Formats: sequence, structure tokens, C-alpha cells
Amino acid sequence: MTLHAAIVGSGPNGLTAACMLARAGWEVTVYEAGKLPGGAARSAELFGPGLISDLGASVHPLAAASTAYAEITASAPPGSGGLDFAHPPVAAAHPGDGKGAAPALLHRSLERTTAELGEDAELWRWIFGPLVNNWEAVKEAIFTPPSRPFAGISRGHHDDALSSLRAVRRLLWAGTSRGAAFAQFGAVGAMPARNLMRSFKTDRARDLFAGLAAHSTAPLTRPLTAAVGVILAAAAHTEGWPVIRGGSQQLVDLLTADLRAHGGEIVTDFRVEGLRDVPLTGLRLGVRKNLRRRGYRIEGRRAGDRGPRRRTGEEVADVVVLDMTPRQMLQMEGLHLTDRVARRLQRWKYGPGVVKIDYLVDGPIPWQAEGLDGAGTVHLGGSAEQITASEAAANSGVLPGRPYVLLTQPSAADDSRTPDHRTVCWAYAHVPLGLDAAGTARAAELIEQEICRWAPQFRDAVLERKVWSPADLETWNANLVGGNVSAGLSTIGQTFAGPASMRRPYSAGMEAVYACSAATPPGGGAHGMSGYNAARAVLQDTQSHL
Repeated sequence: MTLHAAIVGSGPNGLTAACMLARAGWEVTVYEAGKLPGGAARSAELFGPGLISDLGASVHPLAAASTAYAEITASAPPGSGGLDFAHPPVAAAHPGDGKGAAPALLHRSLERTTAELGEDAELWRWIFGPLVNNWEAVKEAIFTPPSRPFAGISRGHHDDALSSLRAVRRLLWAGTSRGAAFAQFGAVGAMPARNLMRSFKTDRARDLFAGLAAHSTAPLTRPLTAAVGVILAAAAHTEGWPVIRGGSQQLVDLLTADLRAHGGEIVTDFRVEGLRDVPLTGLRLGVRKNLRRRGYRIEGRRAGDRGPRRRTGEEVADVVVLDMTPRQMLQMEGLHLTDRVARRLQRWKYGPGVVKIDYLVDGPIPWQAEGLDGAGTVHLGGSAEQITASEAAANSGVLPGRPYVLLTQPSAADDSRTPDHRTVCWAYAHVPLGLDAAGTARAAELIEQEICRWAPQFRDAVLERKVWSPADLETWNANLVGGNVSAGLSTIGQTFAGPASMRRPYSAGMEAVYACSAATPPGGGAHGMSGYNAARAVLQDTQSHL
């Protein structure tokens, strides 16, 4: 019996879930509201032919570590290629406010990084050395929901009692190893980032770690915010912080090619608005325990449709997988949630939004400080104390006077982004969720002021710019609620449980309906692991096999 899955949303997680199910022999249809698949992993020629700007993520430490992408590329069809990761000379840089002080640099080499941290060299090595040495187990642990420690570990098929016993022993050993790695990581990652920053003696190390931890978007005084900085630093010292040569669109192209090679279909310009419970046709038995021989028909609208009548998907799906955040799930008609799940979705905390500016620059950014020109990512916003204060303000609904700014310059690693000396780059600042037009204009000015602290001639070098307000970002991609790019704050409950349940973190709260967005574990990032884990949950629940 062939089962059918409908995937709603074609970001990296939705596409990864679709690929894994198609590889398991399912019929898969992906529905995407936009004209093109890819979500926030797309690239586009914003400033003209041959000038490739990444619309969302540009730097991919966790994509380079992703089990999902490794599995897909390892068995990709001939000619589909893989991901060509290009590494900048410096993974990330953070210029400090001290006069004459050189920027703190995060190198791929742990030893080179510690050599530049002075008094904090030993502490940096003590924190990150064990994680780097045990990275394969650590990354599997952080990509796996704590409530599902054996997820993804093959159980195999066994014909006799002895082989079954050996398989159980392997499973327990693998699960124990994964649990130990998670504990190793959690020993430092569970604390607030501010606490870990205070362990360092020098401003240089404190500032470097603050810039990493601020990727969490949460106040740095909250538990688990250190985890984001720890993960990103450990990934830098193992996988690096690469960009994808030719743009992040290459990741989208890889996933869509793999999906189609395994018989999957992508329907674009189709905004899904609801699910309708319908009978299955023919001899299909379905997978639902409570309502056998029932499935779901997708309902929605094409771009330009008018009137109350909706279109429907051609196939009745046995399973639906939603690559959408809690707010969109609450708006989905026909998604009948229990009161407990509905309350959880309504209380979901998104955190701050961003104001993003894409730039076309006449040549490289004219940095004054040595080392910034070779960094794929530059963290700006002042000292660790200043960043802690600005992140607290943005989370409280106040636009900080000096916001945390994250700038990426892919051309530091990839010369294919432009056909000549010009440079494409982008920067964003954390701002209050849903910041209005006047606030966006002010934030854009603050972003450029911060860049000009370290590159005084930057404004003169800018040839073109495109400013994205939080509303612009949400209009472009509905998952970017209020301009939030992480699908929610990294709180303990949200990180471990996802939208519905800690026991079933990929459930959407309704039988045979699953969630796979960045709101589910392991959270934000273009790593595809939420989709990978959700697909494995579907296969386990339906007793299907890859």
C-alpha cells in the first residue's frame, strides 16, 4: 500500500521532510504559497543579473553538520551534485569598544582562537575542547529531541533471539552515548549566557561569546541562552562557518531535485488555508487509528483567486506535515486541537523581530580594523554588557539605541556572488516584534551607524540597498511572524517540547497531522533537522521504513 503525505510549506524543513518520506516510498506533494520553493533559504538577484543575494540564511555551520543533508547528498541521484561549502578565512569577528583593540576572531582552529584570547585561552579550551573532541556524538545529541533519545538509531530486522539481543545492546549503547554527549553539552549550555560570559576575565572573550549567544534572540539572562553560543562556537571549531558556493539557493535546488527524483511533486502559488476530513478512495486503508479509511484533503487558494470558493489538492493525504509556526497553525481551518494544545499555541513566545538590509557595495566593505574583511560573519553592537542590554530591550518591546547587529559578507568565501569587484552583503538588527514603519526607518539608520563605527566610508561605498521591515519579511514568508527569524524564543518548554507535546514534539495536536517548522526541536537554523526528525516520527508511527 502506498501512503500519501501532504507537506505544507517548502522551507528547508518542509523539503527535508518531503525528501525523507519520498525516499521511503511515499507519494509526496508539497504545497507552497510563494511562487518558488525554498522559504528563507532562497537566493535572488536583488540588484541585477549575476548579483546573488541570499534572502535569508547565508552562513551555514549547522547545515554543514546536518545529518539530514549528509544522508541526502550521500545517496543523491547521479548528476544532482552536493553542497559546495566555501569557508572564509575567519568564521566570525567581533570588534570591541576598547580603543586600539583588535577585533576578537573566531577561527575554525580551536588552537588559533585560544592563542588570541590571552588570559582566557585555557577557559575557552576547557569549555569547547571536549565538545570538539566528541563532536560527532554531540551534534547527534543536539539534533535529537531529549524526549526521543533513540530517534534515528537503526533497530534493523532480526531473525533470531541472539541477533535481537545484540541489537538491543547496540541501541542502549548508542542511546547512552548520545545521552552522555547531551549532558556534556548541557553542563555549560543550560546556564544563561550572561553567567558564562562573566566566567571570562577579558573583554575580548566576553564580547566574542556575547555575539555568538545573541543569535538566540532571547534575553541573555535566561537559561539556555548559553547553549546557542556554545553550539555555534563548537560548530565553528569543527565544521566551520561556511557559505554555500553560488548562494543558499543551491541547498533548495538540491532538496527539490532529490524530491522530484523520488517522485515527489511541488505545487507553488497555493496558499493552504485548511484541512478537510474525507474518506479515502479505492482500497486505501489509511493510517489513522481512530478513523480508519479517512484522510485529509488540502484546501486553499491560488494567487489571484477571488470569492469564497477554495481550491482543493488533487490527492487525499494519509498524513499532513506542517512547516509552519504556531500562529499559522491556529489559523488553519479543520485543525481540531484539544484545549491544552490550543492554549499552548496561543501562548507561544516569538521574541524580537529583525530589520534587515541587503546591500550592493562598490568593492569590499572598507573596514578599518584588521581581520574584519576576511570574516564571513561580523557581530556588531559593542561590549558584552551592551549586547545584553540591547537584547533585553528588544525583547521588552523597546528599540535599543545601539542594537545588536549581525552582518554577513559571503564574498569573503565565495567569489561567485558577483561578476566583478562589487560585493553583496546583508545586515540585520534585533528589534521589537512587528516594529512599525517609523521604527524600521530608525532601526535602519542605527544599523548603518553601527557599521560606520568600523567602516567610516561605508555609506559612500553603498551602491544600492533594500530595507526589509518586519512586516515586509512576514509578507514575503508567513513563518517570519513579526519579523522573527527563529520561529520562537529558546525557552526550556519551547525548545524541548515544540508546539504540542514534549512526549511527541512533532505532533500538531491532531491524529496524523505533524509539525516540522523551526518551532520544533532542534529549533532555528537552515539545518533541516526538524523536518528530518518529523519525517522519522511519521515513519515510526506508521511503521514505514526507509
